[in-house]
Amino acid sequence: MAELFKLMSVEQAWEVFKKNISLPEVKAEEVSLLISLGRILAKDIVSGVNVPDFSRSTMDGYAVRARDTFGATEAMPAMLEVAGEVFMGQNAADPVSSGQAVKISTGGMLPGGADAVVMVEYTEQLDGKTILVLKPVAPGENVVERGEDIREGQIVVKAGSAVRPQEMGAIAGVGITSCPVVPRPLVGIMSTGDEIIDPRQTPGPGQIRDINSIAVAGVVEEAGGQAVQYGIVPDEFSHLEQSLKKALRETDIVVVSGGSSVGTRDVTSAVFSALGEPGVLVHGVSVKPGKPTILGVVDNKPVFGLPGHPASAMVLADIFLVPLIRAYLGLGFSSPGRRTVRAAMGRSMASASGRVDYIRVALRATGELPVAEPVLGKSGLITTMVKADGMVIIPMAKEGLEAGEEVDVVLF
Repeated sequence: MAELFKLMSVEQAWEVFKKNISLPEVKAEEVSLLISLGRILAKDIVSGVNVPDFSRSTMDGYAVRARDTFGATEAMPAMLEVAGEVFMGQNAADPVSSGQAVKISTGGMLPGGADAVVMVEYTEQLDGKTILVLKPVAPGENVVERGEDIREGQIVVKAGSAVRPQEMGAIAGVGITSCPVVPRPLVGIMSTGDEIIDPRQTPGPGQIRDINSIAVAGVVEEAGGQAVQYGIVPDEFSHLEQSLKKALRETDIVVVSGGSSVGTRDVTSAVFSALGEPGVLVHGVSVKPGKPTILGVVDNKPVFGLPGHPASAMVLADIFLVPLIRAYLGLGFSSPGRRTVRAAMGRSMASASGRVDYIRVALRATGELPVAEPVLGKSGLITTMVKADGMVIIPMAKEGLEAGEEVDVVLF
């Protein structure tokens, strides 16, 4: 078992952790397109059709042969015979011959012989059978060609992509109503502590409602995993061992919140190592908040011991748990591409040498650069996360930030 609080850097902890994890083979499950939002595609989506399947107008007007409008002006308009009309949702039965035009609406099927559409605004009705074209059009103008959006045989969405609303629309557009996605890894979550009670209960003396298991479940779901709650477990070896055995059988990753600091009643690390090899790999990471963190592997199942303080638990879950979930989804040990904004620090912040500090900040709009105001408070206060818009990371080699110094804010 790793020596308690032999602190490692984040990079060292990841190196040790990865060496002892064998990621499962990425599989696929078929789900309805309607519930695919946010899921990761397991296979390429290939179109079997052209979209659109016919050339169509993008404007209300007249389908024409572009060459019949060349040189047309308001002073010398082109005169065309109206040969018919295209009705929405119907085949364009009337072809366009030289010197003719066919009335058409936006989305209507371009009739044979036509290669452009003159907008109705640039025409005048001379009589019931004739229009004047006041402006020329080029071939393809105001027209979406057959297959211009998606070609038959084209990859519409690549494997490994997260399905967004636009991908859902594109997949539906080629007639596919279900898609193969990577199964969401199951993450078992439990809180330890004799002082922790269910959020639905009223705290008695010395008791507090469980914040961490709910907040960590949100981190898991946002990252693409599926949270499975195992409730609150007493700070006793046998109880925690029993709950962990159940969670290890039923889920892919297990997270225990609390019980990671050095104390007589903190048994998480002991249970991790007793349940299987190699047990605890890391106990203590050089970050603030979140130093007393446990990383371990039990019979190839990753296990985490997160600090009991809510802000610490969320920061460390973001550093280690989120990339692990993404690796299970076939995305590698990566962090989600969060937006960053450039800002000026609102006040000076000191940082101890030899650790990485994650400073919670709220952004305030002023002048050219927004100001990043540190949200001060102990890591046991969940409201410091609620009030913050993001975090500023102070690297291990830097001893703090000066007021006015430009920084990158990683937005939540």
